[in-house]
Amino acid sequence: MLLVGDIVMSAAALFAALYYWYIADNLTNFSVEFLQYRPAFWFYLLPLLWLLLLVELYDQRRASNVGDTLRGIGLAAAICTILYLLVYFTADPNSLPRRGVAGFIVAVTVLTIIWRMLYIRIFTSNPFMRRVLIVGAGKAGTALAEVIKNVWPTPFVVVGLVDDDPRKLNTTVHSYPVLGGSGSLWQIIENEHVTDLVLAISHDLNSDMLNAILVAQERGVAVTSMPKVYEEILGRVPIFFLESDWIIRSFVEQARSSALYDLAKRLMDILGGLIGTLGLVLMFPFVALAIVIDSGFPVFFLQNRLGQGGQIYRIIKFRTMRTSPQKNDQPQVTKHKDDRITRVGWFLRKTHIDEFPQFINVLRGEMSLVGPRAEQAELVADLQSQIPFYRARLLVKPGISGWAQVNFGYAATVEDTAIKLEYDLYYIKHRTLLLDLVILLRTVGTVVGFRGQ
Repeated sequence: MLLVGDIVMSAAALFAALYYWYIADNLTNFSVEFLQYRPAFWFYLLPLLWLLLLVELYDQRRASNVGDTLRGIGLAAAICTILYLLVYFTADPNSLPRRGVAGFIVAVTVLTIIWRMLYIRIFTSNPFMRRVLIVGAGKAGTALAEVIKNVWPTPFVVVGLVDDDPRKLNTTVHSYPVLGGSGSLWQIIENEHVTDLVLAISHDLNSDMLNAILVAQERGVAVTSMPKVYEEILGRVPIFFLESDWIIRSFVEQARSSALYDLAKRLMDILGGLIGTLGLVLMFPFVALAIVIDSGFPVFFLQNRLGQGGQIYRIIKFRTMRTSPQKNDQPQVTKHKDDRITRVGWFLRKTHIDEFPQFINVLRGEMSLVGPRAEQAELVADLQSQIPFYRARLLVKPGISGWAQVNFGYAATVEDTAIKLEYDLYYIKHRTLLLDLVILLRTVGTVVGFRGQ
């Protein structure tokens, strides 16, 4: 629905821009001939560019938030304006339909804001939202209730929880009431107009609850598991609420990729690696000179990292920290405002220019454009003893960017690392070329927004 609305608005903006162009040039005939011969072919691709710039706003949670929506549209409009001004002041005056492009930017920004505000006003109101009943008020149910309570805007209406433990009856879990047990499940569903049940019971269901849930499902109530809802809401896998054999029973099976996807991803890596390496060659003299003047040699930072399947490879980056007598391979976590970072290194990190030499690793096949962040072997050995399923991130190649990087950034603590792992496992489980493209586009937004660390 979001995509269809944006397509309609961008098409309307294109027509408005063409009509404005026609009026501004004092033309006498707004005709098919004008549309065929006056605008260049690329002019009709402007709506596609606009849709690509809105890619972050196809996350339902962001799309339902007024602030995120206005920021996303504002950033897209700013990028369009900057590109327009660059061409405006560098191109020949007769080579660009300047009025038409300016008219499109203004029209598409205004129309998209109007459509998105209507979407938020109408489709995130209670009558259009699912009404959810959580089955289980234990550890998993409590965790899910807390997640839903802390997410804004709320993804659905939680009417309460049910549990067969009599001690939990008439209590509240994060302000949501425990309404009853299996014996009153269907009555609760009817009274509260429940559309969905979410199973948040980590142990085996007793026969009474199982039968009550099956009856509800037969009568049209949707039944979903807690991990799936957790993934939909946060874009993460709930590693602390999964059984120990989940990595074998479910994750490995669901995380398998097709041969076609692997081939397409490798071709995309080669193309992106060539483009990135060309950029590296062009910027190398300036970056190298800045590093040497600021903190001396070496220019590059080399370090052993773990790749796919635990294979060790040598990562290449521009050096952003001061050299020290310690070995480069000694594991050290980068901290917020780390005093080891040089002045030039701060800029390189903020703009992600320090990552450009990794395109060489991509061409070698050691890394991918998109994947979990590469870590040192010593850190992996330490973290896998503290965080469940940590080694599962080695099922795919590490990436220059990734789902965890665009959603969370750097991790300075074990708790932060666990959250990043949840994002990494979500990517591994759901990876597609479309998700890879979304991550790459969001990475561009991070660079433009100067949000590196």
